[in-house]
Amino acid sequence: MSFMSNILVALLAYLIDKFFGEFRFIKHPIICIGELITIFEIRFYKNSVIRGLYLVMFVLLTVTLISLALTSFFGLFSNTINIILTSVVASMFLAHKMLYDSVKNILTCSDKEEALSMLVSRDTQGMSDSDIYKASIETYAENISDGVIAPLFYLTLFGLPGIIIYKAINTMDSMVGYRNTKYENYGKVVAILDDIVNFIPSRITAVLIMLLNARKDLLAFYKDGRKHDSPNAGHPITAMALFLHVKLGGPTCYFGKIKNKPYFGEGKTDIKAYDLQRAISIKPKIDFAILVALTLLYVIIG
Repeated sequence: MSFMSNILVALLAYLIDKFFGEFRFIKHPIICIGELITIFEIRFYKNSVIRGLYLVMFVLLTVTLISLALTSFFGLFSNTINIILTSVVASMFLAHKMLYDSVKNILTCSDKEEALSMLVSRDTQGMSDSDIYKASIETYAENISDGVIAPLFYLTLFGLPGIIIYKAINTMDSMVGYRNTKYENYGKVVAILDDIVNFIPSRITAVLIMLLNARKDLLAFYKDGRKHDSPNAGHPITAMALFLHVKLGGPTCYFGKIKNKPYFGEGKTDIKAYDLQRAISIKPKIDFAILVALTLLYVIIG
């Protein structure tokens, strides 16, 4: 496919995700990638950097071959059918509607801790309401990059293989990219690779949030964002904190141990339900901005 076709596919895929979300009648491809990672780990796990490199090579080779096969198969059809089929598959690797619905559910569900535990790696047991809302805002901000901007970025540049390979890297990182006894070495390669592929998208996400906040200093997020252990996650989180006039971050419990994370943003630390509501209310603006940007890019390039 040409770059023009990639832009059109990105536009259509985003619309499909926006209005339909997940196709619950079929197995989600991210689950399939996760099972592939688990199969390798069960048979070949060893907490070494080399074994982690083998994992990355195995998963990326597998998904690359599958994505190229799909691209070749779709290419047998007319250009219109090709674009439609590619858009439908690509939409499965976008997650803005699912992310929004999952975070919004925390506002109304009876067991907030359990709902949050499905979205974050931190310990949720015994969290205060403020901590729950804070974690929800952080995961929403971070996943706007991981689940929306970054997949669209690689889809636009490299077509269907681009978005599938990106999500394979992102999924590996979410499963084994931890600094703990089990994965410190095994997950090191994929953690570094995930940092590399998210470097540009995370900053695009932060700038987008700042633009929607009508901030004059579009790079104000960088001061606190760079304090995060991740070279990427802190930027959209800080941008969202500045948007809401709150402080995110701070002491957080992971695997039974308190981690004294820096604070991101300026303002209050007591996070309320309406702060979370304001955070997710940015979705329509993001949808509009993305759709306009892709449409203008298509018209200009065309």
